[in-house]
Amino acid sequence: MIPYEEYLRLDKFPHIWCTGCGCGIVLKAMLRAIHRLELKKDEVVMVSGIGCSSRTPGYVDFNTLHTTHGRAIAFATGVKLVKPELHVIVVTGDGDGTAIGGNHLIHAARRNIDLTVVLYNNHIYGMTGGQSSPTTPWDGYSTTTPHGNIEQPFNICELAEASGASFVARSTAYHAIQLTKLIERAIEKRGFSLVEVLTPCPTYFGRKNRLGSAIEMLKWQKDNSIPVSVSKKLGPEELREKVVVGVLTDREKPEYTEEYAKLVERIKIKEET
Repeated sequence: MIPYEEYLRLDKFPHIWCTGCGCGIVLKAMLRAIHRLELKKDEVVMVSGIGCSSRTPGYVDFNTLHTTHGRAIAFATGVKLVKPELHVIVVTGDGDGTAIGGNHLIHAARRNIDLTVVLYNNHIYGMTGGQSSPTTPWDGYSTTTPHGNIEQPFNICELAEASGASFVARSTAYHAIQLTKLIERAIEKRGFSLVEVLTPCPTYFGRKNRLGSAIEMLKWQKDNSIPVSVSKKLGPEELREKVVVGVLTDREKPEYTEEYAKLVERIKIKEET
């Protein structure tokens, strides 16, 4: 048994998440990964911005920062540079992480700073009123696209990979066991890691787009997800509306805080000679 209570601030409960929201599933997956890695609570820093997902650090008994909208990765970068020995986990959403915080995501990946970003993608701004986000599907309905969305959505994993991330993976709230393993690998990976999690928002996205109950939304994830190995055998038409899950990128690159330390040492030696 995983002693979840040991990692939670029970005095902060009950939580604010809606019935059927996938945020709790992702939270438990993160706690399982941290427990399996045998990390001490003081070795973990969890940072978030604003949104449904970003309420997560308020419920966990780690070092936590609940920061301003879109700035979680910027704050996390500062923490990692000052305390590179800590495991810094950024919890963000599709709006917080790829809209107002999009440039921070891109440049943290480019620098390959050792952060683990767990990005909850529910295709909408769930906390602030149900507006469309950078991942709202084309023709999707929201409070700001009442006639259907005409913008093409981001592929978050492709964005992170192209920006230079060392590790990129995707899973869903339905695939909770797989998700735990992917987050565990992401934390272990030296460099910038991103795990995108497709998570249901039955209150806003599901209701607006007539996707049924939370259970039906999870069933859709089950029926339409395919492993990376299978996806490589399929053409573009066969992959349409499919969710490719698993490890998408795993590569070795210089890590930013290590390179920064080397630079400081070179400067110190130069000044002493």
